[in-house]
Amino acid sequence: MKTQVGIIGGGPSGLLLSQLLHLQGIDTVVLERRSRDYVLGRIRAGVLEHGFADLMREAQCGERMDAEGEIHDGIFIAHDGIKERVDFKNLVGDSVVVYGQTELTRDLYEARDRMDGHVLHSVEDVKPHDMTTDAPYLTYREGDEVKRIDCDYIIGADGFHGVSRKSIPKENIREFERVYPFGWLGVLSETMPVSPELIYAKHERGFALCSMRSQVLSRYYIQVSLEDTVEDWPDDRFWQELKNRLPEDVAESLITGPSIEKSIAPLRSFVAEPMRYGNMFLAGDAAHIVPPTGARGLNSAASDIYYLYHAMLDHYKKGDDTGLDTYSQKALARVWKGQRFSWWMTMLLHRFPENSDFDNQLQQTELEYLFSSDKALASLAENYVGLPF
Repeated sequence: MKTQVGIIGGGPSGLLLSQLLHLQGIDTVVLERRSRDYVLGRIRAGVLEHGFADLMREAQCGERMDAEGEIHDGIFIAHDGIKERVDFKNLVGDSVVVYGQTELTRDLYEARDRMDGHVLHSVEDVKPHDMTTDAPYLTYREGDEVKRIDCDYIIGADGFHGVSRKSIPKENIREFERVYPFGWLGVLSETMPVSPELIYAKHERGFALCSMRSQVLSRYYIQVSLEDTVEDWPDDRFWQELKNRLPEDVAESLITGPSIEKSIAPLRSFVAEPMRYGNMFLAGDAAHIVPPTGARGLNSAASDIYYLYHAMLDHYKKGDDTGLDTYSQKALARVWKGQRFSWWMTMLLHRFPENSDFDNQLQQTELEYLFSSDKALASLAENYVGLPF
């Protein structure tokens, strides 16, 4: 088999790039080691910055997002028994769209189906080859048969644990990482959200987040120890702990119900540089991970796809390789800004077990300063709704 762009990873990043390129007449093949049902079963964040929403529309996948997504003009930050609003619309004139990643991925799959896109699932032992040559190729196994795809370029969009980044020789890549000393316990429930906008809560017992997927589907999180397991947190204990960390008026209006999904995710910051090795380009979680506090993970991946899409267009339509040659530099500049914001939000709102009294006082002062300065609030809002590509 031969294609122009071989994409490893059938999550939202790989599917979005495949769809965008297909609309421009550029052929792609997507290889995904999991089944389609497995990919659609992953519960992930759903806050989309305006640039990502525009990309979905350009990919002709935004109709359901626009019809069902929730437009949020701000967030609340709860602390010291109160909640204060960060008004995105007033501060920077923009907003975000709350639309679940599962639904977004479903829309992308359906678009690829409509256009007879090449998305191969449950393929094993995917490997990139000859990445530093002008004739890279991919191999994968279906049953006992090893198959080959020749391509012009390879895109590694296969996540943090995928094969793409691991195929780059160690001397050709540098990795930066910070692992945080806690995780997030997340619960999905078929209940009405407690707030029309997200509530980020700082509390002496630990961080909490009240989020949503729709008007009848809520997503809640609490900070927990890395030693905790899901079995340590039956529903009743979770709901009570969540209430303990919220302002009293919010806790009293919280509607609880059986969890339909529950998981614990560790938090880390990670960046791999550069994001190109020969004719293979890394995108999304394959190259960078952020704590979910600032809602930058999926959005940082979308910015990678924006740069790759336009670079590929210039190459195939104009014979101009400037975008490909500068991809890593451009993508990393925005990635590190997303890292900074996610790190800052995480440091601001979580309880760190190793903090001294001095550290805790600085954290409190930082929060007080935030709500005493319109410029500080505008900086938060600017980063949350999305920096320009």
